[in-house]
Amino acid sequence: MIDLNKICEDKQSIAISSHIRPDGDAFGSTLAVYNYLKKRFPDKKTDIYLLDPNPVFSFLPGFEEIKTEPSDGTYDLFIALDMGERDRLGKNKALLDNAGDVVCIDHHLGYKGIAPETNSYVVPEASSTAEMVYDVLGKDSMDDDTAVCIYTGIVCDTGVFQFSNTSQKTMETAGYLMTFGFDHTKVVNEAFYEKTYRQNLLLGRSLLESILLMDKKVIVSVIPQRTLRFYNATSKDLEGIVNQLMHTKGVDVAVFMHETTTEEYKVSLRSNENINVAEIAAKLGGGGHERAAGLNMSGSFYDVINNVTAEIEKQYKEKEEIAKQES
Repeated sequence: MIDLNKICEDKQSIAISSHIRPDGDAFGSTLAVYNYLKKRFPDKKTDIYLLDPNPVFSFLPGFEEIKTEPSDGTYDLFIALDMGERDRLGKNKALLDNAGDVVCIDHHLGYKGIAPETNSYVVPEASSTAEMVYDVLGKDSMDDDTAVCIYTGIVCDTGVFQFSNTSQKTMETAGYLMTFGFDHTKVVNEAFYEKTYRQNLLLGRSLLESILLMDKKVIVSVIPQRTLRFYNATSKDLEGIVNQLMHTKGVDVAVFMHETTTEEYKVSLRSNENINVAEIAAKLGGGGHERAAGLNMSGSFYDVINNVTAEIEKQYKEKEEIAKQES
């Protein structure tokens, strides 16, 4: 565990950031730390940087203070949250590189080399970076603003407590946070379930045009650029689709792709306990968790699917070999 207060004591300027295309955990963890430090150290210059913030999370305190363009200046301290590898900072990477000191709080494995070990708190088994922020700040430091941010991060990264990363500790933490003055039901609806009409149209399109592969154990769907243009949509309108695909009975892996530029795809992977998608993503240049991972790939739709399913097939064969040896 790191002592964030002690690290911040002699710093006069602090920058906080997370990965590109920030999700609920990125928003929840960064805004929790931001709100805490603004109150704990009101005389320090504290800024939060997130690229292309999703208005879905505009209900979180401090959202309107997010800076979307990196500063030309330098900071005494840079706090990296839920970031994974340093390249996932995008344009904000310069803030990290030029900072006098760095803190890393994360539940991804790509953190190494980002911050000194004494300034790093990394727990891959944690449900979310937001839950780890709760541990760092401490139960007695919670108030309405930090509580709603942390609760939102936990809700989003556990799929409203459905994913396997949800532990007894996660539930106990969430239960305590619910004692603060925010509408936890509204948080779940707005951050996780509520969709615009456009999002629902794209979800329907994705489900309608999905296909089952590998003895119906893998479900695949893709949204090409032309479909995004037809609906006047962006990548933000595609959030949650891969999770819905994963709810298909009998499926071990869900693969959802959307075309970012011609024959360039953002690939999202979800799985159950039978397949480790983090390993697949890592082999293909991406990363993530055992049950939720992502990557970028070039080529035709068929090239991408063939490469991904080849890695899935390898895991099935490895499991079959192990089962034979044990029998």
